[in-house]
Amino acid sequence: MQPGSTAPMSVKTTRYLLMGRIGFFGLWLLQPLWILWLAPPQMGNAYVLLALLWLPLWLPLYGIVKGHAYTMAWANFIVMIYFLHSLTNLWVSSGMHQLLSVVELVLASLMFVGCTYYARHRGQELGLKIPKLKDDPRR
Repeated sequence: MQPGSTAPMSVKTTRYLLMGRIGFFGLWLLQPLWILWLAPPQMGNAYVLLALLWLPLWLPLYGIVKGHAYTMAWANFIVMIYFLHSLTNLWVSSGMHQLLSVVELVLASLMFVGCTYYARHRGQELGLKIPKLKDDPRR
C-alpha cells in the first residue's frame, strides 16, 4: 500500500477513532458548560478561562472530524492541558468542581487512548511508519 492512499479501516481502528472522538467532543462540550453554567468561577473573568480552556480544542477539530491519523497523534499534546486541569481541580476543589473534574479526566483519558491507538493502527493500515534511528542511512 502506497503512503497517502486510502485503505479500508479495521473494526479495531474504527473503535479507537470512535473512542477518541467521544473523548474529544465530550471535552469540547464540557468546557463551555462547566465554565459558563454548571460551575462558573468565583473569581476572575469566566470568558478568559473559557478562551484558555476551549480554544485549544478548536485546533484539531477539522482533522478529528475527518479522521486524519496525524491530527489524532498531535492532538494528544493538547489533551495534556485537560489532564492537568482535571487533576489540579481534583486536588484543590470540592463539590461540583470535583465531580466535573472526574468527568473531564475520564473524557481526556478516552481521547488520549483513542487518539493514540487510532493513529498507530491507521498509520499501519496506510503503510506509514516512523523510521528507527538504527535504520537511518544518514547515521
